[in-house]
Amino acid sequence: MKKIILSMIILAGVVGLMSSCKEEAKYKALIVTGQNTAHDWTVSAPVLKQILESTCLFSIQTATTPEKGADMSSFTPEFSKFDLVVLDYDGDAWPEPTKSAFVEFVKNGGGVVVYHAANNPFPDWKEFNEITALGGWGNRNENSGPYVYYRKDSLIRDNAPGRGGSHGPQHEYLVETRNAEHPIMKGLPASWMHTKDELYQQLRGPAENMDILATAYADTTFKGTGRDEPVLFTVTYGKGRIFHTVLGHVGKKTDKYPAIECAGFITTLQRGAEWAASGEVSQEVPVEFPNSASTVEWPGYKPLKNEAVAALD
Repeated sequence: MKKIILSMIILAGVVGLMSSCKEEAKYKALIVTGQNTAHDWTVSAPVLKQILESTCLFSIQTATTPEKGADMSSFTPEFSKFDLVVLDYDGDAWPEPTKSAFVEFVKNGGGVVVYHAANNPFPDWKEFNEITALGGWGNRNENSGPYVYYRKDSLIRDNAPGRGGSHGPQHEYLVETRNAEHPIMKGLPASWMHTKDELYQQLRGPAENMDILATAYADTTFKGTGRDEPVLFTVTYGKGRIFHTVLGHVGKKTDKYPAIECAGFITTLQRGAEWAASGEVSQEVPVEFPNSASTVEWPGYKPLKNEAVAALD
Protein backbone atom coordinates (compact mmCIF):
# COMPACT_ATOMS: atom_id res chain seq x y z
CA MET A 1 0.00 0.00 0.00
CA LYS A 2 2.83 2.41 0.84
CA LYS A 3 4.41 1.84 -2.57
CA ILE A 4 1.08 2.52 -4.28
CA ILE A 5 0.57 5.74 -2.29
CA LEU A 6 4.10 6.89 -3.08
CA SER A 7 3.64 6.16 -6.78
CA MET A 8 0.43 8.17 -6.84
CA ILE A 9 2.10 11.11 -5.11
CA ILE A 10 5.03 11.04 -7.52
CA LEU A 11 2.68 10.85 -10.50
CA ALA A 12 0.65 13.76 -9.18
CA GLY A 13 3.84 15.76 -8.81
CA VAL A 14 4.86 15.09 -12.41
CA VAL A 15 1.38 15.95 -13.75
CA GLY A 16 1.36 19.16 -11.74
CA LEU A 17 4.84 20.18 -12.89
CA MET A 18 3.68 22.43 -15.72
CA SER A 19 1.55 24.60 -13.43
CA SER A 20 4.05 24.86 -10.56
CA CYS A 21 5.96 27.87 -11.96
CA LYS A 22 4.42 31.16 -10.85
CA GLU A 23 6.53 33.50 -12.97
CA GLU A 24 7.57 33.58 -16.59
CA ALA A 25 10.82 31.74 -17.29
CA LYS A 26 13.92 33.95 -17.43
CA TYR A 27 15.74 32.02 -20.14
CA LYS A 28 14.86 30.45 -23.47
CA ALA A 29 16.52 27.12 -24.19
CA LEU A 30 16.69 24.94 -27.28
CA ILE A 31 17.31 21.19 -27.06
CA VAL A 32 18.98 19.84 -30.20
CA THR A 33 18.26 16.15 -30.71
CA GLY A 34 17.00 13.66 -33.29
CA GLN A 35 19.91 11.27 -33.79
CA ASN A 36 22.07 9.40 -31.31
CA THR A 37 24.20 6.42 -32.22
CA ALA A 38 23.98 4.38 -29.00
CA HIS A 39 21.49 6.36 -26.92
CA ASP A 40 17.71 6.66 -27.06
CA TRP A 41 17.10 10.34 -27.70
CA THR A 42 13.33 9.78 -27.63
CA VAL A 43 13.79 9.17 -23.89
CA SER A 44 16.58 11.60 -23.07
CA ALA A 45 15.27 14.71 -24.83
CA PRO A 46 11.88 14.79 -23.03
CA VAL A 47 13.60 14.09 -19.70
CA LEU A 48 16.09 16.92 -20.24
CA LYS A 49 13.16 19.19 -21.05
CA GLN A 50 11.33 18.19 -17.87
CA ILE A 51 14.42 18.56 -15.68
CA LEU A 52 15.16 22.08 -16.94
CA GLU A 53 11.55 23.23 -16.92
CA SER A 54 11.18 22.08 -13.32
CA THR A 55 13.60 24.84 -12.25
CA CYS A 56 11.07 27.43 -13.48
CA LEU A 57 14.03 29.22 -15.06
CA PHE A 58 13.74 27.85 -18.60
CA SER A 59 11.16 27.73 -21.34
CA ILE A 60 12.12 24.92 -23.68
CA GLN A 61 11.80 24.28 -27.39
CA THR A 62 13.16 21.23 -29.20
CA ALA A 63 14.86 21.12 -32.59
CA THR A 64 14.74 17.60 -34.04
CA THR A 65 16.96 16.74 -36.97
CA PRO A 66 15.93 14.56 -39.91
CA GLU A 67 16.61 10.86 -39.35
CA LYS A 68 20.05 9.43 -40.00
CA GLY A 69 20.98 9.41 -43.69
CA ALA A 70 18.23 11.84 -44.67
CA ASP A 71 18.69 15.27 -46.26
CA MET A 72 19.91 17.61 -43.49
CA SER A 73 19.57 20.85 -45.45
CA SER A 74 16.27 21.69 -43.74
CA PHE A 75 17.85 21.63 -40.28
CA THR A 76 18.37 25.35 -39.67
CA PRO A 77 17.39 26.25 -36.08
CA GLU A 78 17.61 29.93 -35.15
CA PHE A 79 20.10 29.66 -32.30
CA SER A 80 20.23 33.42 -31.83
CA LYS A 81 16.69 33.42 -30.44
CA PHE A 82 17.80 31.46 -27.38
CA ASP A 83 19.92 31.97 -24.27
CA LEU A 84 20.94 28.32 -24.09
CA VAL A 85 21.41 25.38 -26.46
CA VAL A 86 21.36 21.89 -24.96
CA LEU A 87 23.12 19.34 -27.15
CA ASP A 88 21.59 15.86 -27.03
CA TYR A 89 22.88 14.82 -30.44
CA ASP A 90 25.29 12.33 -31.97
CA GLY A 91 24.63 11.90 -35.66
CA ASP A 92 25.06 13.20 -39.20
CA ALA A 93 26.85 16.46 -39.99
CA TRP A 94 24.85 19.67 -39.88
CA PRO A 95 24.61 21.91 -42.95
CA GLU A 96 27.38 24.51 -43.20
CA PRO A 97 25.04 27.49 -42.55
CA THR A 98 23.81 25.76 -39.36
CA LYS A 99 27.35 25.10 -38.20
CA SER A 100 28.29 28.74 -38.79
CA ALA A 101 25.19 29.98 -36.97
CA PHE A 102 25.96 27.78 -33.97
CA VAL A 103 29.56 29.01 -33.72
CA GLU A 104 28.41 32.64 -33.95
CA PHE A 105 25.79 31.99 -31.27
CA VAL A 106 28.44 30.74 -28.85
CA LYS A 107 31.01 33.41 -29.74
CA ASN A 108 28.46 36.12 -29.07
CA GLY A 109 27.66 34.87 -25.59
CA GLY A 110 25.21 32.01 -26.04
CA GLY A 111 25.24 29.29 -23.41
CA VAL A 112 25.68 25.59 -24.21
CA VAL A 113 25.13 22.36 -22.31
CA VAL A 114 26.98 19.35 -23.73
CA TYR A 115 25.17 16.26 -22.47
CA HIS A 116 26.86 12.84 -22.40
CA ALA A 117 27.21 11.45 -25.96
CA ALA A 118 26.90 14.93 -27.48
CA ASN A 119 30.69 15.04 -27.23
CA ASN A 120 30.92 12.13 -29.70
CA PRO A 121 30.05 13.68 -33.10
CA PHE A 122 31.87 15.99 -35.51
CA PRO A 123 35.52 14.96 -34.94
CA ASP A 124 36.62 17.08 -37.91
CA TRP A 125 34.69 20.23 -36.99
CA LYS A 126 37.41 22.37 -35.40
CA GLU A 127 35.17 24.94 -33.72
CA PHE A 128 32.81 22.33 -32.28
CA ASN A 129 35.71 20.51 -30.66
CA GLU A 130 36.99 23.80 -29.21
CA ILE A 131 33.53 24.42 -27.77
CA THR A 132 33.25 20.95 -26.21
CA ALA A 133 37.00 20.83 -25.26
CA LEU A 134 37.03 17.03 -24.98
CA GLY A 135 35.30 14.34 -27.01
CA GLY A 136 35.28 10.65 -27.70
CA TRP A 137 34.87 8.08 -30.45
CA GLY A 138 34.47 9.23 -34.07
CA ASN A 139 38.02 7.95 -34.78
CA ARG A 140 39.50 10.58 -32.45
CA ASN A 141 43.17 10.02 -31.63
CA GLU A 142 46.34 11.92 -30.67
CA ASN A 143 45.76 14.30 -33.57
CA SER A 144 42.56 15.43 -31.82
CA GLY A 145 44.45 16.72 -28.79
CA PRO A 146 45.66 15.44 -25.42
CA TYR A 147 44.04 13.20 -22.86
CA VAL A 148 43.17 15.24 -19.78
CA TYR A 149 42.95 13.68 -16.32
CA TYR A 150 44.09 14.05 -12.72
CA ARG A 151 46.86 12.07 -11.10
CA LYS A 152 46.26 12.64 -7.39
CA ASP A 153 46.07 16.45 -7.23
CA SER A 154 47.96 17.16 -10.44
CA LEU A 155 46.21 17.95 -13.72
CA ILE A 156 47.77 15.98 -16.56
CA ARG A 157 47.66 16.80 -20.27
CA ASP A 158 48.84 13.62 -21.92
CA ASN A 159 49.80 13.62 -25.61
CA ALA A 160 50.37 9.86 -25.77
CA PRO A 161 49.01 8.15 -28.90
CA GLY A 162 45.77 6.25 -28.60
CA ARG A 163 42.05 6.22 -29.16
CA GLY A 164 39.74 8.95 -28.00
CA GLY A 165 36.86 7.72 -25.86
CA SER A 166 36.01 4.48 -24.08
CA HIS A 167 34.15 3.16 -21.08
CA GLY A 168 33.79 -0.09 -19.17
CA PRO A 169 30.58 -1.70 -17.89
CA GLN A 170 28.11 0.56 -16.14
CA HIS A 171 28.45 0.86 -12.36
CA GLU A 172 28.00 3.26 -9.48
CA TYR A 173 30.99 5.52 -8.86
CA LEU A 174 32.22 8.34 -6.66
CA VAL A 175 32.27 11.86 -8.09
CA GLU A 176 34.92 14.11 -6.52
CA THR A 177 34.69 17.90 -6.58
CA ARG A 178 37.77 19.64 -8.01
CA ASN A 179 36.60 23.26 -7.93
CA ALA A 180 34.34 23.80 -4.92
CA GLU A 181 34.20 27.57 -5.45
CA HIS A 182 32.69 27.48 -8.92
CA PRO A 183 29.04 28.64 -8.86
CA ILE A 184 27.86 25.28 -10.22
CA MET A 185 29.64 23.34 -7.46
CA LYS A 186 29.34 25.73 -4.52
CA GLY A 187 27.57 24.01 -1.64
CA LEU A 188 27.83 20.51 -3.09
CA PRO A 189 29.60 17.77 -1.10
CA ALA A 190 33.29 17.21 -1.64
CA SER A 191 32.35 13.79 -3.02
CA TRP A 192 29.12 11.95 -3.79
CA MET A 193 28.00 8.64 -5.21
CA HIS A 194 26.55 8.63 -8.70
CA THR A 195 24.03 5.97 -9.73
CA LYS A 196 24.81 3.20 -12.22
CA ASP A 197 26.15 4.84 -15.37
CA GLU A 198 28.84 4.71 -18.01
CA LEU A 199 32.08 6.34 -16.92
CA TYR A 200 33.59 8.04 -19.95
CA GLN A 201 37.38 7.88 -20.08
CA GLN A 202 40.21 8.62 -22.52
CA LEU A 203 38.39 11.67 -23.85
CA ARG A 204 40.67 13.94 -25.83
CA GLY A 205 40.45 17.21 -27.68
CA PRO A 206 41.81 20.77 -27.78
CA ALA A 207 41.18 21.04 -24.02
CA GLU A 208 41.54 24.82 -24.05
CA ASN A 209 39.86 27.33 -21.73
CA MET A 210 38.40 24.54 -19.61
CA ASP A 211 37.82 24.34 -15.87
CA ILE A 212 37.43 20.82 -14.48
CA LEU A 213 34.72 20.86 -11.82
CA ALA A 214 34.63 17.17 -10.89
CA THR A 215 36.31 13.87 -11.66
CA ALA A 216 35.63 10.17 -11.10
CA TYR A 217 38.14 7.37 -10.66
CA ALA A 218 38.02 4.92 -13.57
CA ASP A 219 38.63 1.74 -11.59
CA THR A 220 40.55 -0.98 -13.39
CA THR A 221 38.05 -3.46 -11.89
CA PHE A 222 35.54 -2.02 -14.38
CA LYS A 223 38.02 -1.92 -17.28
CA GLY A 224 38.99 1.64 -16.36
CA THR A 225 42.16 3.59 -16.98
CA GLY A 226 43.16 3.83 -13.32
CA ARG A 227 42.93 7.62 -13.68
CA ASP A 228 40.70 10.33 -12.27
CA GLU A 229 38.71 11.23 -15.37
CA PRO A 230 36.85 14.54 -15.86
CA VAL A 231 33.07 14.14 -15.62
CA LEU A 232 31.93 17.76 -15.12
CA PHE A 233 33.70 20.78 -16.57
CA THR A 234 33.16 24.19 -18.10
CA VAL A 235 34.60 25.77 -21.23
CA THR A 236 34.68 29.35 -22.47
CA TYR A 237 34.57 30.12 -26.18
CA GLY A 238 34.48 33.77 -27.17
CA LYS A 239 31.84 35.25 -24.88
CA GLY A 240 30.05 31.91 -24.58
CA ARG A 241 29.88 29.65 -21.54
CA ILE A 242 29.71 25.88 -21.91
CA PHE A 243 28.80 23.31 -19.25
CA HIS A 244 29.88 19.80 -20.20
CA THR A 245 28.60 16.73 -18.33
CA VAL A 246 29.56 13.22 -19.37
CA LEU A 247 26.98 11.74 -16.97
CA GLY A 248 23.53 10.48 -17.91
CA HIS A 249 23.56 7.40 -20.13
CA VAL A 250 20.22 6.38 -21.66
CA GLY A 251 20.47 3.20 -23.69
CA LYS A 252 17.73 0.98 -24.99
CA LYS A 253 14.14 1.43 -23.83
CA THR A 254 13.61 0.07 -20.35
CA ASP A 255 11.51 0.72 -17.27
CA LYS A 256 14.28 2.48 -15.40
CA TYR A 257 17.10 4.91 -16.19
CA PRO A 258 19.25 5.16 -13.06
CA ALA A 259 21.88 7.42 -14.62
CA ILE A 260 19.40 10.24 -15.25
CA GLU A 261 17.37 9.60 -12.09
CA CYS A 262 20.45 10.42 -10.00
CA ALA A 263 19.89 13.52 -7.85
CA GLY A 264 23.51 14.47 -8.48
CA PHE A 265 23.12 14.33 -12.24
CA ILE A 266 19.86 16.30 -12.17
CA THR A 267 21.13 18.98 -9.79
CA THR A 268 24.41 19.58 -11.59
CA LEU A 269 22.60 19.68 -14.94
CA GLN A 270 20.15 22.28 -13.65
CA ARG A 271 22.86 24.41 -12.05
CA GLY A 272 25.17 24.01 -15.05
CA ALA A 273 22.43 25.10 -17.44
CA GLU A 274 21.68 28.21 -15.39
CA TRP A 275 25.37 29.11 -15.24
CA ALA A 276 25.80 28.60 -18.99
CA ALA A 277 22.80 30.85 -19.69
CA SER A 278 23.65 33.59 -17.18
CA GLY A 279 27.04 33.16 -15.52
CA GLU A 280 25.32 32.77 -12.14
CA VAL A 281 23.57 30.06 -10.13
CA SER A 282 20.57 31.00 -7.99
CA GLN A 283 19.35 27.48 -7.21
CA GLU A 284 19.78 26.02 -3.73
CA VAL A 285 21.41 22.62 -3.26
CA PRO A 286 18.57 20.19 -2.48
CA VAL A 287 18.47 18.48 0.90
CA GLU A 288 18.06 15.13 -0.87
CA PHE A 289 21.55 15.04 -2.37
CA PRO A 290 23.82 12.00 -2.45
CA ASN A 291 26.83 11.70 -0.19
CA SER A 292 30.08 9.76 -0.37
CA ALA A 293 28.43 6.61 0.97
CA SER A 294 25.12 6.36 -0.88
CA THR A 295 23.31 7.31 -4.05
CA VAL A 296 20.00 9.18 -4.24
CA GLU A 297 17.52 8.53 -7.05
CA TRP A 298 14.56 10.75 -7.89
CA PRO A 299 11.74 8.80 -9.54
CA GLY A 300 10.01 11.25 -11.85
CA TYR A 301 13.28 13.24 -12.09
CA LYS A 302 12.54 15.60 -9.20
CA PRO A 303 12.87 15.54 -5.39
CA LEU A 304 10.30 13.70 -3.35
CA LYS A 305 7.97 16.11 -1.59
CA ASN A 306 7.62 15.96 2.19
CA GLU A 307 4.31 14.14 1.91
CA ALA A 308 5.92 11.48 -0.30
CA VAL A 309 8.69 10.91 2.20
CA ALA A 310 6.11 10.72 5.00
CA ALA A 311 4.25 8.03 3.07
CA LEU A 312 7.29 5.80 3.44
CA ASP A 313 7.17 5.90 7.26
